[in-house]
Amino acid sequence: MELEVRHLRVLCAIADTGSLHKAARELGMAQPSLSTQLRRIESTLGAQLFVRARTGCRPTPLGHVVLSRARPLVAEFTAMVTEARAAAARSADGFRLRIGATASRAVPGWLRRLRSGSPRLEPSLQMNVSANSLLGMVASSRLDAAFVHEVEGSPLRVPPGLALRVLVEREPQFVTLSAAHPAASRRQVRLADLAGDRWMVDSTVDGEWDGLSRVLRAAGLEPELLHGDYLSAYSLAAVGEVVTVSQPTAHPRPDLAIRPLEGDPIGVRLLVAARSEAELSEVFPALKEVYWEVARQAPAYREWLERTRSPGARVPSDRRSAPGRP
Repeated sequence: MELEVRHLRVLCAIADTGSLHKAARELGMAQPSLSTQLRRIESTLGAQLFVRARTGCRPTPLGHVVLSRARPLVAEFTAMVTEARAAAARSADGFRLRIGATASRAVPGWLRRLRSGSPRLEPSLQMNVSANSLLGMVASSRLDAAFVHEVEGSPLRVPPGLALRVLVEREPQFVTLSAAHPAASRRQVRLADLAGDRWMVDSTVDGEWDGLSRVLRAAGLEPELLHGDYLSAYSLAAVGEVVTVSQPTAHPRPDLAIRPLEGDPIGVRLLVAARSEAELSEVFPALKEVYWEVARQAPAYREWLERTRSPGARVPSDRRSAPGRP
């Protein structure tokens, strides 16, 4: 077996994520396949590169040596492929703007605005619960831009060289519960009001499970946490089985109550990523307009914005950040 760039990518992904499971998800592979590939790489080099433990994977001394050589090679090859793909895409007939996004009610309007704007763009969309995966796709030229959410306390792994722009510096996350829940009568819900409830959260969303767990522990609560997608979570919340975190722009329903949490303990940063500031300028203004339209259409969020937009309060940010991590 001869080592190739794809093998070096595997080693870098394992080192960066500290986990075979997370590395496999980032690379779009099954974990058993990744484990087999790692064993073959180690067999070729004649030594172990990672120590496997219950807490994850960490490089051995030899692993650190190999990684120090692998990273610049992977970065150089990735840059070459990125430039070539971008040039090919831009010059091809029938070019489509490829955008990716984590879930947001602003996405449909964003697509419509891009199609009807000037210059008119024809976007294609790829949804993904993993913001890190979307950022990787932008870096590798599989997407032109991505709209992602960064959970507070769980920084995203932003590939070097990406241009980022902040849509909202800190968007509060609300709680969704049954309209019949005793706490639904409050304008703001305290975490203590939900001490007896089970929470459902989608653990495949980068940072979501850890972020909620930290907030609940800080409040002295240890409720049962269930994994589930948010469509299932809303259905179960409607009948009082669970409560769940929701974006403040979530569409209201008669059987659900969407309420701010007292003190806004959970927040996310909303970012748009592209390979250049020029590409950001093609997509960001339309998203910004649509996001605030959607925000005003959500009663609980509109009330929260009106309440917090007093002197010294947080306001939506439109500042630009330099390439790399903001």
